[in-house]
Amino acid sequence: MSVLKLLLLLLISGGAIPAQMTEISGGRIRAHVKFLSSDLLEGRGVGARGGELATEYIATQFALLGVKPAGENGTYFQKVSLVGSEPQPSTRLIAIPEKESEIPFRWLDDFVGVNLRQTTNEEFDAPAIFVGHGITAPEYNWDDYRDTDVRGKVVVLFTNEPPSDDPKFFTGKALTYYGRWTYKYEEAARRGAIGAIIIHTKPTASYGWDVVRSSWGREDQHERLAPGEYALSFAGWVTTDAGERVAATIGKSVDELLHMADTRGFRPVSLPLRFRVSAPTKIRQIETRNVIGRVEGADPELKNEAVVFSAHWDHLGLGEPVDGDPVYHGAVDNGTGCAMLLELARAWAALPQKPRRSALFVSVTSEEAGLLGSRYFGDHPPIPAGKIALAINYDGFQPWGRSRDVVVIGSERTSVFPVVQEAARRFNLTIAPDPQPEAGLYYRSDHFSFARAGIPAFSIEEGRDLLGKPPGTGEKLYAEWLDKRYHQPTDRYNDDWDVSGMEEYARFGLLIGTEVANSPKLPTWRDGDEFLPARQRSLAR
Repeated sequence: MSVLKLLLLLLISGGAIPAQMTEISGGRIRAHVKFLSSDLLEGRGVGARGGELATEYIATQFALLGVKPAGENGTYFQKVSLVGSEPQPSTRLIAIPEKESEIPFRWLDDFVGVNLRQTTNEEFDAPAIFVGHGITAPEYNWDDYRDTDVRGKVVVLFTNEPPSDDPKFFTGKALTYYGRWTYKYEEAARRGAIGAIIIHTKPTASYGWDVVRSSWGREDQHERLAPGEYALSFAGWVTTDAGERVAATIGKSVDELLHMADTRGFRPVSLPLRFRVSAPTKIRQIETRNVIGRVEGADPELKNEAVVFSAHWDHLGLGEPVDGDPVYHGAVDNGTGCAMLLELARAWAALPQKPRRSALFVSVTSEEAGLLGSRYFGDHPPIPAGKIALAINYDGFQPWGRSRDVVVIGSERTSVFPVVQEAARRFNLTIAPDPQPEAGLYYRSDHFSFARAGIPAFSIEEGRDLLGKPPGTGEKLYAEWLDKRYHQPTDRYNDDWDVSGMEEYARFGLLIGTEVANSPKLPTWRDGDEFLPARQRSLAR
């Protein structure tokens, strides 16, 4: 930031911006991203050599920056025990209609899926039933399983949820947790289904089949099942074309099935077919870890409370080669967030006058498998959740330079929102609305795990109104990245990256964090928010 820009900001805001906020370095951010996404780290796979190197690097950087260990037993690490389930190429999915020939589906090309029972093989032959979006939401008077027993059956469904413009019905355009694939499988298991198969469409998933294929055609991680805990024998996806063959057994198309699912009063439809599944699985026990550092606050009492900054370190590791490259580098997702987290930690540790509350810098594991590392942190925080003032998450920043806007989905749900608005004003940023409300971004990143624990939380994301570029450029570039690089080996670092936007958003988050760390009261959720009861419980402990 230039001296002129800083002076202008001071004149506009009438307040001071700490020098460390203007000293955040794009060069340091760049160097961290370059290393974290290099071939040496092999895509930062969980339970793999590259992931171990990434966590050692982050912990070492914390130590060099003067950030103290806040993990277990005086270390920077919080151990997270998971189970890896790797589906094998011999996995079979066959639809057996009542009056037609068998319909075999091809692994990766037509379907993907995983055995969630953490066994070496699951085989079954079970009837199928279409359950729309697979949602039971009494607060919206919606039940896709109404009066239907699906125990021992395979449920076929869509991800996402019924479309709405009414904020009182599934919160309008913004996707709720009911629309996430994680919820679909959780609810199917609660209902006793033996399997659950999602029919993929790009509009309902918000990404193409290549993303599903690259994410699900490899080892997945899960929390270890407790004794007697029920899980699906098969949780899978089929392509739109494969879904058409299933829909045709009742004389429908995929579009017609989706229309049925979107219609109030939907009732489950038994399908005239069975699914025969064989799901051989390679199982391994995984010990992975979150990396946690702490900078102590200045106030004798409030230093026992903290502001959290987070970013996930994991990506997809080594996988199916694309154009000869087997490394899923994860430069944007989420080498950028980790790099910004390290630079935030450096800047906070360098503050000559520390804020009243402490700061925790948390790099979490296994986000790509369903936010497992952040969920573990939310369930086992190093200080009580009721003493965490705010969690700010960084997850994936594009190297397109600075924007006129910033996205802070969910901040408006918290009592911190006026602080966010003031920070945006001081940085001359417009707060942009959710660019993809139908994608349910709030429920797809690590801040959601903190919110479930009651902690006010949101992610800072880049805007798309790019400075010095024609209108619409940001949207075009994002669509291209999503189509060609997201969860692909092509998510690589390049030396021509413009990281000035990352600098700005790191400064923006640092200002919000320091303001909250110095505020007299702990933040909370606004009245009526779904996470307010969890906050109230945490504060009462």
